[in-house]
Amino acid sequence: MTATAHAPVMANDRAYPWPKVPAVAICLDGCEPEYLDVAIAEGLMPVLKRMRETGTDRRAHSVIPSFTNPNNLSIATGRPPSVHGICGNYLYEPETGQEVMMNDVRFLRAPTVFSKFHEAGARVAVVTAKDKLRALLGAGLKFDEDRAICFSSEKSDQATKAENGIEDASAWLGRPVPEVYSAGLSEFVFAAGVKLLREWKPDVMYLSTTDYVQHKYAPDQQGAKDFYKMFDRYLGELDALGAAIVVTADHGMKLKHKADGSPAVIYVQDLLDEWLGKASARVILPITDPYVVHHGALGSFATAYLPEGADRADIMARLAALPELILVVDREEAVKRFELPADRIGDIVMISGENMTIGTSAHRHDLAALKEPLRSHGGLTEQEVPFIVNRKLDLPNAPELRNFDAFFFATTAAAL
Repeated sequence: MTATAHAPVMANDRAYPWPKVPAVAICLDGCEPEYLDVAIAEGLMPVLKRMRETGTDRRAHSVIPSFTNPNNLSIATGRPPSVHGICGNYLYEPETGQEVMMNDVRFLRAPTVFSKFHEAGARVAVVTAKDKLRALLGAGLKFDEDRAICFSSEKSDQATKAENGIEDASAWLGRPVPEVYSAGLSEFVFAAGVKLLREWKPDVMYLSTTDYVQHKYAPDQQGAKDFYKMFDRYLGELDALGAAIVVTADHGMKLKHKADGSPAVIYVQDLLDEWLGKASARVILPITDPYVVHHGALGSFATAYLPEGADRADIMARLAALPELILVVDREEAVKRFELPADRIGDIVMISGENMTIGTSAHRHDLAALKEPLRSHGGLTEQEVPFIVNRKLDLPNAPELRNFDAFFFATTAAAL
């Protein structure tokens, strides 16, 4: 069939045009818009500068909580967490009493755009920096017909044809496996994307990075400038190969430390222990993941499960009176306002201010691994992200435009 003969691909009640050229979405993890503004102003990103001027330049809103897993899966499904079910990196399962990582495919409640394009006969490629996302993003892909590739930089040398659609991606790319705490983990993603586009020619491709650099460096610091200069070089190669490209992010990034460089934290579990009795309530931090050097499990969004009989309104009022918190809502309001799955959040949801994070108990956070003053995310102040297309499209701005519209507009641009 010719490209024009293909019907649109339906995924989660959205119709995605069949692309005439490769449709590529790039998620720059933690890309606070200021990073791009600074790098462009200093002449480090000529390709992105041109894309902004000749294509489409907007701001979009991420989903809340503004963490990696919820937003990557929203981009992958084109829908908010109420549809796909992934509302954090980490959750509490009341039915088992266990706190677990939310990176198992069993937690995913909706098919990805990738799987639907794959079912329709498209060639699909997904490259992610950390392996924690790889299984979720690759859900529904079948690797037996040479039409799907999905692997992570982190475990690229362990890729197999049966599990990833490619054998030893590290050897294939001719690059060693990067250190997980490095800009190299993301550069591997970009390099792989260029090679896939040039040689394998996917119809739809997703490239998702890690925010190690953004946690470590502010926009005006050299490490950040080096990263975005490097990205621009690869972006130019992708653009030159004729792809329709959307550049967006899963969340922004703000400094979360005091003047002396120590983390700015309010320990809510300690407060609830004092108010309700030790361990009566349970505070869950959905930012929690194995990569503690990034953020020490400190972000700006938390949820709490209260003991039976607790006066929820009273607890919420006490929390709301704290200057560190800018929003305290009950489950029902959080579900409605942030489009969250009601069965995967606690009785209350808390969001801290721009330069503040939420912790559980002081003794539970290993902050020794934090080598730099804390920069983190998760709240409303990290919701605004870039949304740049290398083609001219008539798009709304935030808050109507969402980062999870990336593939709808990438395929729309690719179908022109």
